[in-house]
Amino acid sequence: MKQTSNRGLVMQLLLFTAGSFAFGFALVPLYSVLCQVWNTGNRWYGTQTAEASVIERPVTDRVVTVEFVANIPHAGAWEFKSQVPSIKVQPGKLYSTSFYARNLTDRAVVAQAVPSIAPQTIARYFRKTECFCFTPQNFSSGEGREMPVRFIVDPDLPLDVDRITLAYSFFDAPQVAAVSR
Repeated sequence: MKQTSNRGLVMQLLLFTAGSFAFGFALVPLYSVLCQVWNTGNRWYGTQTAEASVIERPVTDRVVTVEFVANIPHAGAWEFKSQVPSIKVQPGKLYSTSFYARNLTDRAVVAQAVPSIAPQTIARYFRKTECFCFTPQNFSSGEGREMPVRFIVDPDLPLDVDRITLAYSFFDAPQVAAVSR
């Protein structure tokens, strides 16, 4: 009787382990799908809306201020800044700006930018068509460069929103560097 009970428990534990393992593999594509549905998150495996599919429908009688913020964690050795602090945009029109990053170390480094939008509730109305945050960035020792961001604010942006903040945190990504070697 006890041996049958142990076999049942072992089978349950094996099924639970296999299910957990399968669920872990399913998280990556599930995350990607959810990011596309909610138009949020950091997509390491693709880009957001393709620029070719952007249809401009400018709202000429409305202006929204988009602010740009660049953050560096204490652990990184970077110069990282927005080329402009803010721009005034018409919803429905495609805009371009850039950020500047420079590796302040004496070695090659891989970095990843993690975006955030405030207020968070309007993230689905802010679409990046090109962004340095879509892929890890390789920098040689002392290298600096401008990195473009192209975006469009959806014309259906709620009328009570007149200011959007696009912020990036720029991190060393040693785990990405190890994988790409």
